[in-house]
Amino acid sequence: MPLVQKALALFKNVHFQSLLGNGVMAGLGMVTIGMLYRALSINDIGVYVFFMTINNLIDTLKSGFLTMPFVKFYAGTNEERQNEVAGSTWTLAILVTAVLLLLNIPTFFIARHVDDAAIELLLKCFSLVFLSTLPSFMANVVVQAESRFDRLLWLRLINQLLFIATIVVLMVLHRATVSSAIIAFIATNALTSVIIMLTGWTKAYSIKYTTKKTIAEIFHFGKYSMGTSLSSNLFGVTDTIFIKIFLGAPALAIYNLGGRLNQIVEIPMLSFAASGMPALSAYYNQNQKDNLMYTMKKLIGMLSIAIFAIAIVAIIFADPIILLLGGHKYIGSQAPNIFRLFISIAILYPSDRFFALTLDVIHKPKINFYKILVMLAVNLIADYIAISICKSTYSIIMANIFPVLAAIIIAYIPLNKYSKFNFWSIYSVGYKEIVIFIKQTYGTFVTKKAAAKG
Repeated sequence: MPLVQKALALFKNVHFQSLLGNGVMAGLGMVTIGMLYRALSINDIGVYVFFMTINNLIDTLKSGFLTMPFVKFYAGTNEERQNEVAGSTWTLAILVTAVLLLLNIPTFFIARHVDDAAIELLLKCFSLVFLSTLPSFMANVVVQAESRFDRLLWLRLINQLLFIATIVVLMVLHRATVSSAIIAFIATNALTSVIIMLTGWTKAYSIKYTTKKTIAEIFHFGKYSMGTSLSSNLFGVTDTIFIKIFLGAPALAIYNLGGRLNQIVEIPMLSFAASGMPALSAYYNQNQKDNLMYTMKKLIGMLSIAIFAIAIVAIIFADPIILLLGGHKYIGSQAPNIFRLFISIAILYPSDRFFALTLDVIHKPKINFYKILVMLAVNLIADYIAISICKSTYSIIMANIFPVLAAIIIAYIPLNKYSKFNFWSIYSVGYKEIVIFIKQTYGTFVTKKAAAKG
């Protein structure tokens, strides 16, 4: 019985719930992309990847603009304040969606005069994605701020399973094309939003509590916090554009297949970022500087060490993993080596991600904004030099290490001024916390079981 209670306690842990949710969704995402890689031609996959990458960029900007401020101003506050924040965020989300819809009107007609299939498709219907996801987006930020990661899992499951079912139907009917796949994506998101509205998780009723003051707070914080979210997608977007322009859609399909597996490290990072942001915000709001900085170091250190271990395994088994995901037509392609490069560079990602989150928490989002401009400049220059000299996908991926290092250095300086700490102490804290976690887990599932038998 104590073992069962311990197991239930583990499932109630917000970090574990977040990790489980992202793990399940990443697994389903792999299934979906595997189906698409088998159903579509290499060129069509390249078009699909380009469309989704640009839409994800816009979504990332919107998420950074609204999600970060929402969690910061919502977590740990009273009900009146929470309603004001939720209502004001709803108002801003509706305004952002309306602007995108208006922009899509002229681009729809411009698309007729564009020869590139990927750009034509993007110009025709990019805003429909954001219209269809508006309610589910708001439900996402609400349950994240409330640390209800069980609800977040259900929200994502509904959407992903509907999309997978639709793709299966298209494959059975031999109707799977890049256009039908994107229409299916929009339609399943719209249906998910309708279902989520019925649950009440969106707090749509709070629109009546909107205040100009709270809108201004969210807007002024969000215009800088966009950089925090953008940093995680920045390289993929610039790499995608360079590869699409200089190497073509087939090369983009192979790049994406190798890069898609980087979700292996994105899973724990997304999970700990989602569950760690409310904790960091609460420590700051309660003026607990030491706890805030220790939590930041713990998250970075544990994740970096975990990713290092994952990278070793992934590098060894890259070829069979690519075969499993993409199918036989990608055997002998660059995809396995692309995966190896991505996973190696990813060891640095936790420092970049959580330094940025902490800067947002301590009211320094402006630094993140300027940091992202520096990263963008460094990434563009490095990509251009790489593609000009080597003309290969490998060189573009290797160029990503320079903006990551620049980001870590830029963020470390103000954080060190806020609270002095040695950069390398992050990894000693992470190692110590991993040892504690392993001992606790061992004690829970092994020692207790042995004692029960005795």
